[in-house]
Amino acid sequence: MVDPEVTERISVRRAELDDLEEQLVKQLAEVRAERDDLAAAERVLTRMGEQIAAERAVTAPTVAQVGGKGVLLIPHRAPEVTETVLPPEYQRILAAVRDAGGPVTVRQVGEAIGLDTGVRGKLEPLRGKLTKLADRGWLHKRPDGRFAVRP
Repeated sequence: MVDPEVTERISVRRAELDDLEEQLVKQLAEVRAERDDLAAAERVLTRMGEQIAAERAVTAPTVAQVGGKGVLLIPHRAPEVTETVLPPEYQRILAAVRDAGGPVTVRQVGEAIGLDTGVRGKLEPLRGKLTKLADRGWLHKRPDGRFAVRP
């Protein structure tokens, strides 16, 4: 025969363990919910970090090393990027094209910014800068070789 006191103790302990199990199940559910929230927050922060890095790459001029010298790269034009991110020389070139009021040749831009246009060697670096501005979306290079501002 089973002692009633032992049976009572077993029943009490079983009830305690059932309560503990219920509390632990509830805690586990809360822990899992919080972990899911943290994982979602982590994904959002990662995406935001990537977007911020991409925006900085577009808006901030990038410096690259070429032949041991720091060379400023021209950023791509984007709606949130103003021409103030361009080096001053490129800003002058852009202003000269804009002030012309229509498509201009490299020689006309050179004259507008004060280059000696009689020397071909002075115009080729300018042509390269105009082409770079066109490649990055700041200017439009027409099939006839003239340059115009983008609207």
